[in-house]
Amino acid sequence: MTRSNETPRDGEDLPLDGVRVLDLSRVFAGPLCGQALADFGAEVVKVEHPGRGDDTRDWGMRIGKTETTYYSAMNRNKRSVTLDLQSAEGVDLIYRLLPQFDVVIHNFRHGGAEKLGLGYERLKAIKPDLVYCAISGYDPTGPEAARPGYDLVLQGETGLMALNGEAAQPPLKFGVAVVDMMTGMYAAQAVLAALFRRERTGRGRLIEMSLYDCGITVTSYYGLDAMLLGHAPKRYGNAHPSIVPYGMFDAADGPVIIAVGNNTQFDKFCRRVVMRPDIVEDPRYATNVERARNRLTLLPMMQDVIRQFPCEVLLERLAASGIPCGRVSGLHEALTSERTRQAGMLREMPHPVAGKTHTFAPPYRLDGRRLPIRNAPPTLGEGTREVLQRLLALSDAELAALRDKGVLTMPAASA
Repeated sequence: MTRSNETPRDGEDLPLDGVRVLDLSRVFAGPLCGQALADFGAEVVKVEHPGRGDDTRDWGMRIGKTETTYYSAMNRNKRSVTLDLQSAEGVDLIYRLLPQFDVVIHNFRHGGAEKLGLGYERLKAIKPDLVYCAISGYDPTGPEAARPGYDLVLQGETGLMALNGEAAQPPLKFGVAVVDMMTGMYAAQAVLAALFRRERTGRGRLIEMSLYDCGITVTSYYGLDAMLLGHAPKRYGNAHPSIVPYGMFDAADGPVIIAVGNNTQFDKFCRRVVMRPDIVEDPRYATNVERARNRLTLLPMMQDVIRQFPCEVLLERLAASGIPCGRVSGLHEALTSERTRQAGMLREMPHPVAGKTHTFAPPYRLDGRRLPIRNAPPTLGEGTREVLQRLLALSDAELAALRDKGVLTMPAASA
């Protein structure tokens, strides 16, 4: 198969072509779920407040008038429609749009959707085969159902902060909102499964995702270690709890990643990379089990030996020996690297105010091609006129009347 970073040609089928999604969510987890579905070809209409839009339009670095870096990371390939869901007219427009949509995503606080008239039972009565995905902070059936969910709080409560960082440091949050991110991806998986099942049965589904559940899931093998031990496992920072040597080390001119995965690799590492056969011949370090048991003596020795070599020498020898390794890149360095450029992971997109802006490309490749960026992250309300006229046949006069009542907004050029 010929592989390419070029996006599919216009008109080429995408897996969710023909699926429509009403994305009523905001901030991170819900919008990321919607973006994943949009990447696969769904028509995702992001419904936002007419005045402020998504909260993240005010988070991060400003791009133009209504976009930021934070917002742009979760909203490519969507259209933005502004509707005031606190108004009867705004909710009525959702009811009128709903028969043409397959999926609804929201992350209203517990009971908020029902209060607005947008709960599952109400929308199911209009669209019986609806796939309805509700994202909350905590178990929607438990005593904390009404608590708002924030990634930082959830990282603390699920134990993720406690397992991150160096042993001598206090608990440390992950650099990105990992609970939000994983919840968004798990939610997208659940929606895809529900859509697949609907194709066979004709029945919709209520999907309920909680940040807490997903945060617990992210603890993965560390979580199971904790249960087996009966207490929290130790933190190892950049090192591995059970594979040694495996982590970040300081070379003579900068940090490198060295991941010695088995005994054969360790033998090569000692004999061919750092030229210290005496280390692997020491029975304390002959097997990984022994190396892990004696890590407190081995790792300082490894660091002293590795520090004697420049990065390039180490990386060349490691690669020649088949030992996983790599540089520790700065974020901007990684994003502007030749590796990223060749992968086609960043695209420069036109922007009506800023002139141009960078957008991440979808990470998915199908049939040898990366999925396309069909739409840059939308300006606030850019699709209001086009979407409502196409799907509901609203006239200019009707749109203008709704705009004058504050139910919706449209770009000034289209008003």
